[in-house]
Amino acid sequence: MNNAVPSSGSLGRRLLIQLLIVAAILSALLYLAVRAVANQAAVASHDNILGASAAAIAEQLGTDNDGIVIDIPYSAFSMLGAISEDRVFYRIDIDNETATGYEDLPAPADSTNTSKPIFYATQFRDTTVRVAAQTRVIPVNNKPVSVLILVAQTRRAQDTISAKVANTAAALGIGFFLIAGAMSWFATRSTVKPLYAVANAIGRRGAHDLRPLQSPVPSELSPLVKSLNDFIARLRSSLNRTETFMAEAAHHVRTPLATVRTQAEIALRQAETDASRKTLRTVIRAVDESSRSASQLLDHAMISYRSDQLSTEEIDYTALVYEVIRALSATAELKDLAVLSDIEPGVSINGDRVLIEIALHNLLDNAIKYSPFDGTISIEMKRDEQGCLFKISDQGRGLDGNEQSALVQRFQRGENAKDVVGSGLGLTMVEAIAKAHKGTFVLQQNTGPGTCATFSL
Repeated sequence: MNNAVPSSGSLGRRLLIQLLIVAAILSALLYLAVRAVANQAAVASHDNILGASAAAIAEQLGTDNDGIVIDIPYSAFSMLGAISEDRVFYRIDIDNETATGYEDLPAPADSTNTSKPIFYATQFRDTTVRVAAQTRVIPVNNKPVSVLILVAQTRRAQDTISAKVANTAAALGIGFFLIAGAMSWFATRSTVKPLYAVANAIGRRGAHDLRPLQSPVPSELSPLVKSLNDFIARLRSSLNRTETFMAEAAHHVRTPLATVRTQAEIALRQAETDASRKTLRTVIRAVDESSRSASQLLDHAMISYRSDQLSTEEIDYTALVYEVIRALSATAELKDLAVLSDIEPGVSINGDRVLIEIALHNLLDNAIKYSPFDGTISIEMKRDEQGCLFKISDQGRGLDGNEQSALVQRFQRGENAKDVVGSGLGLTMVEAIAKAHKGTFVLQQNTGPGTCATFSL
């Protein structure tokens, strides 16, 4: 029987993946934000230097009788050369005519109001430059003269800074993602831990432990635990009804069959014709088969029920074996069978008394059924290294070449046993009881006639 539960995936893995996706998104946003802010800071810093250079040139402008005197200070360009090895360009226009510098250095689109430096990027001689533009109005012979000062520098240093900033931002993003991933893993573990705690609390219980769960759980798990406790209560009620039904069924089935058999035996003694006696013997045999089948079906149901929830207790195994032998001694005497027993005294075991008694009863009953008249049945019970061994050997029909795996199947019987009343459930129950007690059951053909059955707990 396949007890696997269909899975829709791991809840913890699903939560972890979602947290990692969030961490990845936040890491990407952190990378973009750090890079953007750092680039803006680098551009602003560069612009401040360019602006300072343009302002230094503007402050050194003077006048004489011939007009405006241009005296470019050393400091104007030295401050640009100090920060990088980029090339520096300049241009000074007086009344829209280039007085000195690079005539092709692009001027701003609107230079009418540049008393304060303006900054822009443009292409110049196959490279990108950053330009600071500033206008100063100087009176010459009582006339205002407009002077436009342009200072430009290539962007290699700024690009290098941007690359470093990008690498730093990427390192920060990756570091943030790794830290967030580790924290997500710990958060996922702590989140799903109560689920494992509930599962372990149920898994540690025995099959007969149907107590409701009382351990405190997070409020999100309260509906699950409540539903589980309701299910346990319904299961406990159902199992109680099943046990009650089996007990009542055993009584209501066996009693009427016993009455029918008794009345048939009385009628057999009073029958006057052979035909009537033959009919009554057929009825008695059918009743015996029905009674035995019903009894073993009920025993099998009892075993299936109790195997999942063994009521273990300390059992006087020696006394139990003698009790089973006494219970079937009358049946053995009807066939003049000699039951030889070698029972070790004072042996006790832990197990389900009802199930073990059913197993021993079926083994001895089978030995009696399939033994010939005046035969011998040997019973041995002793302790061994594995536990307690119960061995019963008869001189009956043997296994007739059948494998044990076939004979322990439900309703399966050997071809040499068709004329004997039986249901095909006896050996099935014995093996189920052995497995329920973590024991073994072995059937072997004797070297001579008969079978040897070993029931070890």
